[in-house]
Amino acid sequence: MAICLAATGLAAWSAQEPRPLRFAMTPAFLHDQHALLAQWRGYLEVRLNRSVEFVQRDRYRDTMDLLQRHKVDFAWICDYPYVMLKQDVRLLATALNGGRPTYRSYLIVPAQDTQTGHFADLKQGIFAYADPYSNTGYLVPRFEIEGRGADPGTFFRRTFFTWSHRKAIDAVAAGLAQGAAVDSFVWDSLAKVRPDITAKTRIAWQSEEYGFPPIVAQGKVSDADFKNMQTVLLNMTHDPEGRVLLARLNLNGFVKGNPQLYDRVAEMMALTGKR
Repeated sequence: MAICLAATGLAAWSAQEPRPLRFAMTPAFLHDQHALLAQWRGYLEVRLNRSVEFVQRDRYRDTMDLLQRHKVDFAWICDYPYVMLKQDVRLLATALNGGRPTYRSYLIVPAQDTQTGHFADLKQGIFAYADPYSNTGYLVPRFEIEGRGADPGTFFRRTFFTWSHRKAIDAVAAGLAQGAAVDSFVWDSLAKVRPDITAKTRIAWQSEEYGFPPIVAQGKVSDADFKNMQTVLLNMTHDPEGRVLLARLNLNGFVKGNPQLYDRVAEMMALTGKR
């Protein structure tokens, strides 16, 4: 009887536990870094006193759909999707990359290509795009090509999607593409851990700065959950374990997001008819 009562009590207590917070990641961040994700999940769970589930998807559109269908509570997304979903999500935090809440698009080419200095130099070449909803990996190169009076749809001889910035870097390093536009954070981070790969590429051009891809909450997340997650992220720099995690993430910390950081991306989207 005692065992039955204990089991019944445990079931009742478990039923009262709050459901896990679901946190989605696009391929731009932490792709295939399962150990790091597990460490970060544990860190969040202890400080939130709540179970956390990381949800990884291979395409930006999949993460956007999860947010719009309220299947996840939070997501780390690209700035292009943020501008598209601005009415459906709440800006929670922006990471500091090199001490600033910004990043750039890098045009990379094979290391042996010492001549290319802009997308215009790759006319009729083979080009790798990261994702059709990527700012640095899709919108920026097309914006630059249009700015030179050319049609992005016919400018290159052939294009293909790699579905992640890391894979776009790999494609150029392996000689499968003559160029790619990639997230500067991803290239810089990879250069620290796999310089043998990035050494096979060369940064031929850099864009202006854009607001770093933000962490957002879907529209129905409670104010309490929003505030708790934001507080934990913002406090990582004040916590020894948090600083270790930030170093592994190659970030300096998180700050409250400022929607104005993303105005330039919105402007480019409007000018290219992508809004």
